[in-house]
Amino acid sequence: MNPPVNPLLPRLLQPFAIKPSQGFTLLELMVVLLLLGILSAIALPSFSRQANRAKEAEGKTTVGSINRAQQLYFVENFEFGALDDLALNLADSQNYTYNSVPKPAEPQSANATIALTTATPIADTLRGFTGKVWVEPQANGARSSQSILCEGNLGEVPQVEAEVCP
Repeated sequence: MNPPVNPLLPRLLQPFAIKPSQGFTLLELMVVLLLLGILSAIALPSFSRQANRAKEAEGKTTVGSINRAQQLYFVENFEFGALDDLALNLADSQNYTYNSVPKPAEPQSANATIALTTATPIADTLRGFTGKVWVEPQANGARSSQSILCEGNLGEVPQVEAEVCP
């Protein structure tokens, strides 16, 4: 014997019944487009920030490498060298132009005891970097090489005058 069927049951299940494919309504499509617009408005700025950080990492890494090459050049030659003297195989960059210049610590000094390296951004959406390497005399008569790497604002290379970043 079959249990009695509730006459309201087919009506309650009607919205869940499988319907023949009728496509999407305009309202459903508009909701999907609205959600995609909101998600892309959130994701695109974040993606562009991450892309700029990756490009800035190139500049920071290259200036750090040039600083270390300047220190090695000083150990071998007792002076800092120009960028071409450092024997670095720097590839052309689409993001930065690099320059490294030896300078005397004092205008009357003949020896270059400071080397300034800059990474100038090509686009204004990237930060510039400056590296500085210098030699300090120690109390025992030896000399010690020091270096710093400074980060500028967007589109700017920081000007390093002392042994600290601005």
